[in-house]
Amino acid sequence: MFDNLTKSDIEKMQEEIEYRKLVVRKEALEAVKEARAHGDLSENFEYKAAKQDKNRNESRIRYLEKMIKTARIISDESKDNEVGLGDTVEIYIPDDDETERYKLVTTVRGNSLQGLISIDSPLGKAIRRHKVGDRVHVNVDDRFGYDVEIRSIDKSTGGEDDKLRSF
Repeated sequence: MFDNLTKSDIEKMQEEIEYRKLVVRKEALEAVKEARAHGDLSENFEYKAAKQDKNRNESRIRYLEKMIKTARIISDESKDNEVGLGDTVEIYIPDDDETERYKLVTTVRGNSLQGLISIDSPLGKAIRRHKVGDRVHVNVDDRFGYDVEIRSIDKSTGGEDDKLRSF
């Protein structure tokens, strides 16, 4: 399966890979060497922790490289009156009589607890390319769905400050 990513996502991932290879990897190797010098490795907690940190860093590098290799590059442009990638959207949920704000982002930036929803999520798929005033049905699965109404679209928020999600 491919992840839909923007050029900006790819650039951020490449920056993180470079940082992890040049800075974090070096620090992790030094920590392993230092912990190894403390003696008996079978009961050396510092050594085990240093090895775990080193392995976690290498795993993150492999994960990011795989994401880049398998990514499908998408455009983050949208019409002025439509919900698009990077836009903050205010939606009204009639069933709950609540209004919520979300920013539409790619999967590597998504974090629903911070109001960042992925374009691949049920809500993200439903509202993308719709306009203010549109009532949209969100299919969560084959048996459940709900309606939302798009109240406003804020195009002024850029995606440069959004951090990449961890694993």
